[in-house]
Amino acid sequence: MDINIAGAKNKINEIGFLDIDVDPELDLFHEIEILKKEKNAIVLAHYYQEPDIQDVADYIGDSLGLAQQAAMTNAGMIVFAGVNFMAETAKILNHSKKVLLPDLKAGCSLADSAPADLFKRFKDKYADHIVISYINCSADIKALSDIICTSSNAKAIIESVPREQPIIFAPDKNLGAYLNKQTGRNMVLWNGACMVHEIFSLEKITKLKMRNPGAKLIAHPECEEAVLRIADYIGSTTQLLNYAVTDSCNEFIVATETGILHQMQKDAPGKTFIPAPPNNSCACNDCPHMKLNTLEKLYLCMQYETPEITMDEGLRLAALKPMERMMQISKAAGLIK
Repeated sequence: MDINIAGAKNKINEIGFLDIDVDPELDLFHEIEILKKEKNAIVLAHYYQEPDIQDVADYIGDSLGLAQQAAMTNAGMIVFAGVNFMAETAKILNHSKKVLLPDLKAGCSLADSAPADLFKRFKDKYADHIVISYINCSADIKALSDIICTSSNAKAIIESVPREQPIIFAPDKNLGAYLNKQTGRNMVLWNGACMVHEIFSLEKITKLKMRNPGAKLIAHPECEEAVLRIADYIGSTTQLLNYAVTDSCNEFIVATETGILHQMQKDAPGKTFIPAPPNNSCACNDCPHMKLNTLEKLYLCMQYETPEITMDEGLRLAALKPMERMMQISKAAGLIK
C-alpha cells in the first residue's frame, strides 16, 4: 500500500496514530518479526501493555529495565510500546536513533500532573533542595531535576544523597510518602498521582481478602497509603512479578495495572492472580493510555516508521544528565549491570 507519509503525519498530529485499515487475514506477529529484521528494530514493551504486544516484544519490563535496554541497544530503530514519557526517555538516551511510539496520545496521568511551568515555580521556592524525579514525568521535568529514579531504585537513589541535603520529590505524592517512611526522610512532595493506582478501593479490597483468606495482597507503591498499609508486599512492577512467582503463596490480589497479570500467569501458571478492585464499576485499573497501543498500531508504526518522537537537542541534553546520574547510582548499588 502506498500512502503519503507527509499527509499521514499531519493526520497523526490530530489523532495520534496512523489510521490505515490492516488486512484482517494478515499474521501480524509474523509481519512484525519480518519488520524487526528488515529495519534493524527492537520492540520494547511495558508490562502494562496488552498481552499480544507483550508476546511480540523483544523486551518486556518496568521503567528501570526499559531505560536500561534503551540505553544499551544496538538497534537502529526503537519501537516503544508504552506511553509518551517512556518513548521520550528512549530518545533522551539515544539521540541518533529513530524512536517510534504507536500512538502519540498514549500519555500518562501522573506525568500530566506536573506541568513544567508550575513545577519550576514550585522548585524556585526551595532553592536549597535538590530534585529527585520519578521517571514517570515529561522530558521538561527531567530537565529540571538533579536525579531521576524508578520505583525499583528510588530507595537506593535517595539513600545515596547525604541526609543533610533537603530533597524535592516529584511528581508522585504516594510514592514519595512511602519513600519518606522507608528512608526516614522528610522530602518535600509535589502533589501528583497516577489515576490507576489512586482508584483502588480499600473497602472492596478488604472484602475481597475476606472472601479469599489465603490470598496475599501485593501492591505498587504508587497506591494510596491506606492500601499500602494492608499490603503483604510492596514493590515495583518487576518486584511484584518476581515476588508472585517465587513466593510459596498460590493466590495473590494484585494492586497495580492489570497488564502485569499476563506475565504473572505465564511465569506461574499454577497460581491464581486477582486484580484489585477499583472504587467504581468501570475497568479503571486498566490504564486507558497504555491500552491505546494495539498490535495493529504497532505494525503500522513499524511499517511506515511514524509517529516518531523528536526532541530539541538542548532539552534532550538537560534531561540526559539526571538520567545518567540515575544509571551511575543504580550500577554502584548493584541494581543494574
